[in-house]
Amino acid sequence: MSVAEVSDLSMVTAAVAYLVAFFLHSAEWGSARGLATVRPDDGSEDRPRIRVDLMGRLAVGMTVLAFVVHTLAVVARGVAADRAPWGNMYEFVSASLLFAVSVYLVAAWKLGARWLGIGVTLLAAVGLGASVTVFYVDVAPLVPALHSVWFIIHIVAAAIAGAAFNIGAIASVLYLVRKRVEASGAPVRGYLAKLPNAAALDVFAYRLHAFAFPLWTFTIAAGAIWAQYAWGRFWNWDPKETWSFVTWVIYAAYLHARATAGWKGTPAAIIAIIGVLSFWFNFVGVNLLFSGLHSYAGI
Repeated sequence: MSVAEVSDLSMVTAAVAYLVAFFLHSAEWGSARGLATVRPDDGSEDRPRIRVDLMGRLAVGMTVLAFVVHTLAVVARGVAADRAPWGNMYEFVSASLLFAVSVYLVAAWKLGARWLGIGVTLLAAVGLGASVTVFYVDVAPLVPALHSVWFIIHIVAAAIAGAAFNIGAIASVLYLVRKRVEASGAPVRGYLAKLPNAAALDVFAYRLHAFAFPLWTFTIAAGAIWAQYAWGRFWNWDPKETWSFVTWVIYAAYLHARATAGWKGTPAAIIAIIGVLSFWFNFVGVNLLFSGLHSYAGI
């Protein structure tokens, strides 16, 4: 079996493993349904809680396994291509998702943020599934425009920013769910009780976006320098360049809204979700729907 075939098989395996992890997290959330927030104090065995915890631990374990296989797939792709594995949409999406899962695993380990798992594993399963079925291309050498040190700088910055944007968007979705329950006055039960309160989720999402936004700004600036090197112009209003700027504007609006009294919470969370949709449209939709100077990065 060639190194390229090892990469392909590992990528499919990782996609399936992420899907299994998502189902385990779904079972974790489902098992917690109806559980009270207070543990029994009579010393009796709390079987429902034990089952919930077991499902969560199995889900995290499966996510770690998927992450290891996913890492093998990305590294093997780079070895097979004899270059950094970010030369097309298939490679970029798979590498970006690897960054996102790594951020989640660190957050789960250091911050106890296992509650992010259901969103992260769904994102990874769907993203890798689309990569191996729709976006896949065979290993090929880089086109001349990509032969630059800015190739690595630009793509790595975009992938790290994208990871933080995606984790922040998941936190924003969970914020909206938790906020709705808190606003209704109903008791917070089941797995929602394991989430931080709405205010803490809002701050968590904000910090991720505040970290990612300067990186995204640097991504655009590095891309402009790369464009000067490759095409002789810093900015060409290429569809991908234009949509990158649109995404930047949306996240600038998010940070402004989050810092402005009266726009914290729900409005800011909605803008964050719009921002991540714009981010993925930039890296998937633009490639599929438009042609331009970045067409080499398509499928």
